[in-house]
Amino acid sequence: MPPKKINLALQGGGAHGAFTWGALDCLLADARIEIAGLSGTSAGALNGAALKAGMIKGGREGARENLNWLWGQIGASQTEPLHQWLTPFGPAGVSNAIGASLPYLMGEAFSRLVSPYSYGPFYNNPLRAIVDQFDFASICADEGPALFINATRVRNGKLRVFRAEEVTTDAILASACLPTMFQAVEMFDSETGQTEAFWDGGYTGNPALFPLFDGTLPEDIVVININPLERAELPKTPQQIQNRLNEISFNSSLLREMRAIDFVQRLLEDGTLKPGRMSQVFTHMIADDALMNDLSIATKSVPNGYIIETLRDAGVKAAQAFLDQHFDDLNARSTLKLRDMFA
Repeated sequence: MPPKKINLALQGGGAHGAFTWGALDCLLADARIEIAGLSGTSAGALNGAALKAGMIKGGREGARENLNWLWGQIGASQTEPLHQWLTPFGPAGVSNAIGASLPYLMGEAFSRLVSPYSYGPFYNNPLRAIVDQFDFASICADEGPALFINATRVRNGKLRVFRAEEVTTDAILASACLPTMFQAVEMFDSETGQTEAFWDGGYTGNPALFPLFDGTLPEDIVVININPLERAELPKTPQQIQNRLNEISFNSSLLREMRAIDFVQRLLEDGTLKPGRMSQVFTHMIADDALMNDLSIATKSVPNGYIIETLRDAGVKAAQAFLDQHFDDLNARSTLKLRDMFA
């Protein structure tokens, strides 16, 4: 039986993108699945670019190895004593400890008082040294999964989707450019014909789904979600409030697109729209909201080896559970109840 083709929508969320790493590793290990398209924002952009570059050079195993390399650069740790020491505290305990630590609180306060532009010639984006090592000839290749990288154009607040040869170091850094931490990424924009500044794509598309509606791509979109849609507990501390604001902001664009998908699918179902005029889209989601509710904004911006490995393992588990439960649904029907998300 030929593999089932799917598209992947990869959310941004800083170091919590390690969950996506684990989910991708699981999907790549399953020969029944073929990844045809990737739309990524921020950490999702890094994951998507690493996957495609590795796949072009070494197939599925090459993609898995390249993702392992990427997260090793970001801060993944295989140190067993570290895991043994931190395990009793659990992800929530480690996340809370980082968020309450004096260095983190001082850094957070500093970022609210001092602009990234205040560093002058001493400014440096730490991700550039990692992204510069990517194989862009492979990333921009015509073969392999179609790759779309999302950023926000600062001047007009519109989403900019980079594709094919447009995907460069600057495009990926732009997709992951939080304005309180990094200076805007400035580069020539062929869409506007002028130099533009870009911020994180999460503000306008986290990730953008519409590039995956192309008729050459499959109907299934699997969202790998790393920003919890719901939190039962009312945020009260400054850190909790900022964290929830971040999550709501970065989920809003995704929810808007899903609402639009639901609307179109209803028009197709009741015959108002004829098939062929609009795309049939099957939506799915891989997530672990319980784990993400235990974590905070602190572990998004401060990579911790224990948390990264915990997230990776959770991503593998969540993706495998999705395949076990919904493999037969792929290419046949949606498994994500979109209307329940808006109730």
